[in-house]
Amino acid sequence: MAGTPGTPRVLRAMNDRAALDLLLAHGPLTRTRLGRLTGLSKPTASQLLARLAAAGLVRTTGSETGRPGPSALLYEVDPGIAHVAALAADRTGITATVADITGAVAGRHRVDADATDESVRHRTAELVAEAVAGALGAAGLGRDALHRTVVGTPGALDPRTGVLRYAPHLPGWHSPALRAELAEAVGTPVVIENDVNLAAVAEHHGGAARGIDDFVLFWADEGVGAALVLGGRLLRGATGGAGEIGYMPLPGAPLARGGPGATTGPDGGGGFQMLAGASAVVRLARAHGIAARTAAEALTRAAAAPGPGDAVLGELAERIATGLASVVAVVDPELVVLGGEVCRAGGERLRELVEAELGGLALPRPELRLGTVTGSPVLTGALHTALTAARDTVFDTT
Repeated sequence: MAGTPGTPRVLRAMNDRAALDLLLAHGPLTRTRLGRLTGLSKPTASQLLARLAAAGLVRTTGSETGRPGPSALLYEVDPGIAHVAALAADRTGITATVADITGAVAGRHRVDADATDESVRHRTAELVAEAVAGALGAAGLGRDALHRTVVGTPGALDPRTGVLRYAPHLPGWHSPALRAELAEAVGTPVVIENDVNLAAVAEHHGGAARGIDDFVLFWADEGVGAALVLGGRLLRGATGGAGEIGYMPLPGAPLARGGPGATTGPDGGGGFQMLAGASAVVRLARAHGIAARTAAEALTRAAAAPGPGDAVLGELAERIATGLASVVAVVDPELVVLGGEVCRAGGERLRELVEAELGGLALPRPELRLGTVTGSPVLTGALHTALTAARDTVFDTT
């Protein structure tokens, strides 16, 4: 924010931002109600709203009814002043959503494309642009409506080189100029963020970790990973690889070798992922006589099959707890959130078993909760990240 701290200009801008945030949080407000929430006098609140309306940031949206006396105008943030795009990329395609500045999703589109297919390896920017264009089209918007774009991917962007690491199953995403290529393709600044980190943002903003600033999100899906939030901030590490615990050596799993940039297959070739990823769950279930095609199906059948099902859940909980023990010993979080397909399918029973396994170790004992963000936590976190950046720019009235 430009200006000298404490000057009238800066103070006005601070009041403007506080008012806009309240309008987003509470919905349409009258001048009186906004003044009460901000602590501003009626004349100052009136001047503030007039200033925001002149800037095109707020608009009137009817009148308050049902009370004695003259009806009062209701004000809201104009949702059309800016839009953002949030994307989630995986091995089979790219999903894009477009939302207005209030966070209301206006359009969604998915582009199916096998990332390991040689024919799509050099079309990453084109496919991202196609996904965004489809979401914009569904929203009835043009490309010039967008202000920010955030893309969630497996792996992590190395801040020193700009290269996506720890994602050998996305070979088309490894260009050192990827972020610039995507920005040119979609026409906005682009942030590329680890998908599990974005899921943690979603859980922190409105899910199981809301109000908790020291937590770990453990993610078991096709891949295994973690997001570390300390002091309310994501820990990314020197190469962006903090939380890539799928590669972590564990008893019973082969070592993951070849380096984080090597093409070693979708499971990284060893480590924690070989014990707790979706494919490992299917193999574990089959070893106990429960046939299934997916981890969710395997765990659903295990829950309905006392005996072999108990053995599947018990062994899986032991594997997860063994891996989490190393993380907990180093980070000492207040909370561990369990997310991803494996943890969702295992549900409360799996959570209880993991908690019991961890509770028997000589370690700090964080609370364990299942993730509560529905739909796609990665897209939700990407959307929140994009909105935060867009609002910082669009709502700056200095």
